[in-house]
Amino acid sequence: MFSANQTASVKAPFFIDTHSHFDAAEFDADRDAEYARARAAGVGMLIVPSITRDNFAAVAATCARYPACLPAWGMHPMYIGIHQPEHLANLRAQIGAQRPVAIGEIGLDFFVPGLDPAMQVFYYVEQLKLAREFDLPVLLHCRKSSDVLLKHLRQIKPRGGIAHAFNGSAQQAAEFIKLGFKLGFGGAFTWPRANHLRRLAADLPLEAIVLETDSPDMPPSWIGQGRNSPAELPRIAAELAQLRGTTVEAIAAATTQNACALLRLDAFEALTTSA
Repeated sequence: MFSANQTASVKAPFFIDTHSHFDAAEFDADRDAEYARARAAGVGMLIVPSITRDNFAAVAATCARYPACLPAWGMHPMYIGIHQPEHLANLRAQIGAQRPVAIGEIGLDFFVPGLDPAMQVFYYVEQLKLAREFDLPVLLHCRKSSDVLLKHLRQIKPRGGIAHAFNGSAQQAAEFIKLGFKLGFGGAFTWPRANHLRRLAADLPLEAIVLETDSPDMPPSWIGQGRNSPAELPRIAAELAQLRGTTVEAIAAATTQNACALLRLDAFEALTTSA
């Protein structure tokens, strides 16, 4: 674990993208260049979550090729039509074969029509149990589902996690924080009309915030509907700094420390100088 003093000794600003699907096909044509661009911009770590059993191999290959990429293993609620109960055994084996920094991306999506809520809850609960068993935090997909997510978190109690792309209420944010969670903010709050998200980003305690891109998705306002990239994280941090009336260096230092403490990123110092 890294102390505040160790974090401060790293050349600033140093950013951690706590949620990037860098294995996605959208990066196949230029992944090397995008990795180099992110590293040059100061992005020192990327957490790469899986979404189904079938992309465990792609995430593993991405993390093997790029030293600053670290895996999270999980089964995403939007792919509920693909998951099978036996895939939970595959997930357990993957955790044993290559220990991740978190279990994710898991959670619930009550926004997209046609995703069976009961089956979503089944896979969510089973993956929470794995997180608790292996003493790992979770990366939560939480679209229109915060109250149900919180209900099961109170019952099963994993070692905290990140509410990815958090868009709930201030009251729900407080409940996640009580349970040891950080709240992920990325490109969505940079849009001028995202008034609710901008208020949350400005007002929530900085010690509860981590940065993310969700790349290639969740593009910030300056990209429009184009492909998002981990290299956009410093500009996202600058937008957050402006909202909060502070410096990008302060945002980088705080969010990096938050992510390191939560995810127990023991490789942090080594990766600051990795290729």
